[in-house]
Amino acid sequence: MLRTTSKLPDIPTSIFSVMSALASEHQAVNLSQGFPGFPIDPHLSELVTYHMHGGKNQYAPMPGVPVLREALADKIQKLYGRSVDANQQITITAGATQAIFTTISALVHPGDEVILFSPAYDCYGPTIQLAGGRCVYIPLDKNDYAIPWEEVRRQVNDHTRMIIINSPHNPSGAVLSSADLDALEDVVEGTNIVVLSDEVYEHVIFDGRQHYSCLAREALVHRCMCVFSFGKVFHATGWKMGYVVGPTALMTEFRKVHQFNVFSVNTPIQYALADYLMNPDHYQGLGVFYQEKRDYFLHKLAGSRFDFSPAAGTYFQLLNFKKISNKADTELATLWTKKHKIATIPVSAFYPDGEDNHVLRVCFAKDNETLDQAAEILCRL
Repeated sequence: MLRTTSKLPDIPTSIFSVMSALASEHQAVNLSQGFPGFPIDPHLSELVTYHMHGGKNQYAPMPGVPVLREALADKIQKLYGRSVDANQQITITAGATQAIFTTISALVHPGDEVILFSPAYDCYGPTIQLAGGRCVYIPLDKNDYAIPWEEVRRQVNDHTRMIIINSPHNPSGAVLSSADLDALEDVVEGTNIVVLSDEVYEHVIFDGRQHYSCLAREALVHRCMCVFSFGKVFHATGWKMGYVVGPTALMTEFRKVHQFNVFSVNTPIQYALADYLMNPDHYQGLGVFYQEKRDYFLHKLAGSRFDFSPAAGTYFQLLNFKKISNKADTELATLWTKKHKIATIPVSAFYPDGEDNHVLRVCFAKDNETLDQAAEILCRL
C-alpha cells in the first residue's frame, strides 16, 4: 500500500466548493460563491477573440506582456500617485489567489510568523502552513470588524515576517481607513516585516468612502506586495487573471517562484485587458454599480428577521440570523440550501477555530431577478 502524509491534514475541501456543489445539487439560488451573475462587456470578449485570431496564442513573457504591465503602471500612477517600474515591479498572475500563494511561498520561511486577521479569506492560512510559517491570528472587532492595533503591536516580535491585510475585506465588507494605514506604518517601522495587501476589491467601495492603497504610502510601498484581480473588476472570475505590484527586491523573489508555479498566464486575455484598460469608465463606475445592487438587495430584506449593517465594500453582505435560529451556521446553511433552496456561506469557515457568531455571508453580485428570488426566500425564514 502506498502511504502518504498530508501536508494539510486539518484542511477540508473549501467551503465555497462545498456550498456551490450543494446549491447545484438542490437547484438552490446560489448566493454562496463570490462570482457575478451577469455577463462581461461584449467588447472585452471581442478583444480577446481579436487577439486570438491575431495569433497571440503562445507563451507570454513570464512577468506578463509588456503592454499590459505598462497600462497597469499608468493606472497606478493616476489612481495612487505612485510611479511603478512596469518591467521590474508588476507581474501578471493566474488570479489573485496564485499571487497570494506565490508571495507567501517566496517570502515566508520555516519558523517565520505571519500576522493575519480573523475572519480571514481561506487561502491565507493553508499557504502559510505549506511554507512552514506560523499563523498568528488576531480577531477583528465583532461589531465593526476593525483591526485592534494595540494587539498587533503586542504580537510583533523578531520572528514576525509578514502582516496580511485585506481591504475591502472578505467576508465582512469592512474598509480600512487612512488611520489604519497610519497605525500599520507605526507597527512596521524599523522592522523587517513584509506587508501582503490583498486589494482585489479596490474599486468596489461604497457611500463615498475611499480605498486607501498601500501603494499610495511612501512609508509602506517599499515593503508591500499588493495583490489585485481583473476577474473581480471585469466580472470575469473564471478567467483567473490578476496581478501583483511590489518593490524590485521582493518582486525578484516572487518571480523566482512564479516561473516554476505557472510561468506565464493567458496571452490573448492579457492583450485584450491592455486594450480595455485604455478606457477607465468601467472600473471608475464599479462602486456605484455595486452599491445599487447592495441597496436594492437590502431594501428587499428590510422586512426580514436578519440583523445587518450595510457592507462598506466588496460584493458581499453579512446577515446575522440569531433571531431566527440557534443552529450552528454551517448546519443552518446546509439545511437552508436543501430545504429552502437558498445557498449561503457560513462565516465560521473564515475563522481558524470555526468560531460561530450566527452569521452568514451572501453575494449580491447578481441580476435583480436572482436577488428578488433570494430575498423572497430569506424574508420567509
